[in-house]
Amino acid sequence: MGTQYGFVYAHPDDETFLSGCLIRKYADEGSRPALLLATRGDAGRHGLERAADKSELARLREEEMNVAAEVLGISIVEHLGFPDGQLANINFDELVAGVISFIQRYEIENVFSFAEDGGNGHPDHVTISKASTAAVLSGKCPSVRRLYYAASGFTQERGLEPSIVVDTESGWAVKATALKAHATQHIAIAKYFGDVDVFSEARRWEAFVLGWENGVMWPEMAGRH
Repeated sequence: MGTQYGFVYAHPDDETFLSGCLIRKYADEGSRPALLLATRGDAGRHGLERAADKSELARLREEEMNVAAEVLGISIVEHLGFPDGQLANINFDELVAGVISFIQRYEIENVFSFAEDGGNGHPDHVTISKASTAAVLSGKCPSVRRLYYAASGFTQERGLEPSIVVDTESGWAVKATALKAHATQHIAIAKYFGDVDVFSEARRWEAFVLGWENGVMWPEMAGRH
């Protein structure tokens, strides 16, 4: 039996920022969510205050990711191990091949990633979005039925409405616990969410737009007349 839901991101903590409550929801429904990360986050901002060098930071962030995965109910965590902050400069075909291998290995049906703008323009986010799209469109991932992109400025500009929306209020304690697991990134987390022990109305929604379904790119747009 394949894996219904696979999340493909750039760094440890991306999964919690964008989809922590959604992942927990799928896990609670009996699915085995799988996570692929392109890097180990060894260039994470401010992380070196808790690590002597990038190698130690990578180890710390992998350990943090394992804790967050347990909180969120992620059954599978894999790291491609490409250099953090350098995805735009590596061999793109190798990155795509890594995503394809992950999808094939677990026969993933629904793939989640960043939108084309990476949400905040981060080159790693943009690149893993492109690689996820290329993998799904390669013809080598027959298990995939849908590809979802995290709602962003890019999807809003195209007039695309999210097809998956999760209200995080009821699951905020879980999301906050997973965020705190990524302790090396506490400054970035506080900047985005504020005090995670307090429910964030400003960051209430996790939303994803359907980008591809059964061979059709942007099916919502394709269905318009």
